[in-house]
Amino acid sequence: MGILSQLSITHLLWTATVICQHEDYDFGDEYDEELDHEHPYYFNFHPSTQDGVPHFPFPVECARECFCPPAFPLSMYCDHRKLTTIPNIPAHVQQLYLQNNEIETVLAGPFTNVTILREINLNYNKIKFHMIDPGVFAKLSNLVQLHLQHNELEEFPFPLPSSLERLLLGYNKISRLSGNTLQGLSNITMLDLCNNLLDDSALQEKQFSTLKNLMQINLCNNRLQTMPPDLPPSLMYLSLENNSISYIPENYFSRLPKLIALRMSHNNLQNMPLNAFNLPSLSELNLGHNKLKQVFYIPRSLQYLYIEDNDIETINITLMCPSIDPMNIKQLTYIRVDQNKLTVPISTYAFFCFPHIRTIYYGEQKVNKSTQLRRPVFRRFLTPEEYEAAEDDHETNDHETEEDHEPQENYFHAYFK
Repeated sequence: MGILSQLSITHLLWTATVICQHEDYDFGDEYDEELDHEHPYYFNFHPSTQDGVPHFPFPVECARECFCPPAFPLSMYCDHRKLTTIPNIPAHVQQLYLQNNEIETVLAGPFTNVTILREINLNYNKIKFHMIDPGVFAKLSNLVQLHLQHNELEEFPFPLPSSLERLLLGYNKISRLSGNTLQGLSNITMLDLCNNLLDDSALQEKQFSTLKNLMQINLCNNRLQTMPPDLPPSLMYLSLENNSISYIPENYFSRLPKLIALRMSHNNLQNMPLNAFNLPSLSELNLGHNKLKQVFYIPRSLQYLYIEDNDIETINITLMCPSIDPMNIKQLTYIRVDQNKLTVPISTYAFFCFPHIRTIYYGEQKVNKSTQLRRPVFRRFLTPEEYEAAEDDHETNDHETEEDHEPQENYFHAYFK
């Protein structure tokens, strides 16, 4: 009985290792050679993709060009090997890593025996749309994640399987989305289209409206001049940085009641409706590097506000907070307002409206040196340790750089994963 018990325990430990190995590998941790700040921001959102793991005998089959570690028998690592074609994929593989190669074509042949493939990473290759066999991805009925960043795609790689939840197509040359491109992708929760060539005409057919479970969409670094039409109400994270958007239509965000984080820095925004961001869940708002001349209403839920490098001459607290409701205290804790045209600090009335404010970063303003604000950083509610450190390093605290006040990474993971 003692031997049988030991064998049972050993079997259980091996099974736990096989099941848990799935979650241990992160596409970006070991194989992304570029620094995080060189990528657009990605919201830190990871939907669960795990189901049961099948039992199979050892040793497992592996393509001779790749590596299949015994500790991770469901994964096949073919990355950084100067491959020009995709090797044959064994039937048991669930995660396939082919990033950082020289692959130009995606043929159906290597996927013939695939039955349970769930993740494919083809980042940093040379794949073009017309070099993908029609339907090669659509046949993968268990595919959940597809990474095709940093390729040469001119078009959206459809058709795709309805099982897909996360699709990353950043850093390509996609300039159009046909009307049926996104049809059938009812399970998509995250779609990355940053750093492509999309303009307003590419979104005229309102393709995103059919994605009923979409939680995050990244459209940064494109050629948009207007807000994307008919985004689904399920959306929680929206990235529109580095476009040419000049205005936000009245009540545009009323259709997005679940929105948590919005990034629209580096656009051409000038004027906007005062209540444009009156949303119940909005926590982070980044409108830095635009052409705004005045502030706007701040919703109760907002915690982080970035409005640096605009043309704001005064912070009108009455616009931001028309009234004080002791039963619904506003949650704003951080404001960044450097590189505006402020000559006087924010009124102390702000601390009645926003009692949780900890930091206001004034930095340098776009005014004469004689009218610069005396205190670049205002802090309150320091802990005893923070206060002591501030006293010991007062000069350093008063000369913080813009890099010290880049947007928090609370909601975005470097390449809104």
